[in-house]
Amino acid sequence: MNDAFRLPLGDVVETAVRWTIDVLGGFFDVVALVFNGLYGWLDASLSTPPFWVVILVIAAFAYWSKGLMLAVGSAVGLLVIVAVGQWANAMDSLALVILAAAVAIAIAVPLGIWAARNDRVSATLRPVLDFLQTMPAFVYLIPAMLIFGVGPVPGMVATIVFALAPGVRLTELGIRGVDPEIVEAGHAFGASPGRILRQIQLPLALPSIMAGVNQVIMLSLSMVVIAGMVGAGGLGGQVVQSLSRIDIGLGVEAGLSVVILAMILDRVTSGFSTARPRTVRRADAVGSGAPDGQTDAAARGSADAEGRAIAAPKAGARAVPDDAPSAHPEPAHV
Repeated sequence: MNDAFRLPLGDVVETAVRWTIDVLGGFFDVVALVFNGLYGWLDASLSTPPFWVVILVIAAFAYWSKGLMLAVGSAVGLLVIVAVGQWANAMDSLALVILAAAVAIAIAVPLGIWAARNDRVSATLRPVLDFLQTMPAFVYLIPAMLIFGVGPVPGMVATIVFALAPGVRLTELGIRGVDPEIVEAGHAFGASPGRILRQIQLPLALPSIMAGVNQVIMLSLSMVVIAGMVGAGGLGGQVVQSLSRIDIGLGVEAGLSVVILAMILDRVTSGFSTARPRTVRRADAVGSGAPDGQTDAAARGSADAEGRAIAAPKAGARAVPDDAPSAHPEPAHV
């Protein structure tokens, strides 16, 4: 009875995946070649210099993002990774996370902008994003291994698919959350849709967009351990190895390194979620119709213009000296 009503969904999906591999095998080979090349270059850039050089660079980014305390905390955390002997593995994982998150963000932000400006696209993407967010992460590894084999590439592909959804959702939410009156003011002053997007919507939606970027990075880092099961190496490979050996010490060292990287990436990206004063001034100056190079000057002069407007006489009025005769003299008394 159960066999009579069984839906052969798994067989259909497996057949579709294998047919896709046969048809698009050349394309997947190119993707694997590009990803392997980028990953090798980025991994070498992080692993070849002395560890203290990389720590100084990351601390500089942390200082630029939030200040001295985050820079010092990031440096101390990275020194802990060096002290427990997980520096090389941490750089392998960091390279994988940076590359996968960069590709996911490059896909998610344009999709979020498109969905915010088109209701049909938003309605179409919503069930797809629900599917991507609720599907267990291990399931993504099966077709990725069939297509790309064993190594860092299937781990990166599975990470990109897994981390994509929050970037799209929060970008769309931020664009839709911009005050419609500000957008209408930009249209009223003749600003093009592209300029409204660049100088009004994106600067004002920046906190929400950066929250999406933060979530993409965090989900990418959470896939490091799972990617280690398909030969991606790094800290995920160490965790998998400690699990197979029942090695508590190795598991704690690798897990602590993952936590430190997660905290640094989270704090640094959250520091960039606040809109910079320059972008806010440019958004305020769009309504004036000034070219891009004059928006800062227009913004700087806005306060002076407001002060002059308060002190200026009303439109159509003439300035009259204090000692001038009245325009309507009183009649003389005889």
